[in-house]
Amino acid sequence: MTRVDFYILPGRDPHTRRLTACKLIEKAFRQGHSLYLKTDSAEETRQFDDLLWTFRQGSFVPHELAGTPKAEAPVIIGHEPPPEGSRDVLVNMGMTMPEGFEAFDRVAELVDQDAAIRRAGRERYKQYQAQGHAITTHQLDRPDA
Repeated sequence: MTRVDFYILPGRDPHTRRLTACKLIEKAFRQGHSLYLKTDSAEETRQFDDLLWTFRQGSFVPHELAGTPKAEAPVIIGHEPPPEGSRDVLVNMGMTMPEGFEAFDRVAELVDQDAAIRRAGRERYKQYQAQGHAITTHQLDRPDA
């Protein structure tokens, strides 16, 4: 069964939430995991495409956009449901429970203090819980945690 981790951020800055996602993705990539980063829109997908190259000097997170023919990078970014194939971790930056999340070993949900994001996060938490998934909550004390 899929393990679900909720990362609770202290602020409500959307850029800080994206940076935290990039750091989490980089850490998982360095540990040898393959990931799918689920966004809500083509614009957010493009933002992450740029940010994964620039979020920290010296970082290198090889990634490709979903839909790229024969996408083989360890990190795939998209706003559509995850493509077929094996990936270890799904990082959900979307507002709804991601379609096909059950195919992953782990789901990471990043929730900040923005009212809409918190409300949607609570709803996803309830949905995961109702389906019997193991959920762990990580309270991040500062944006760079």
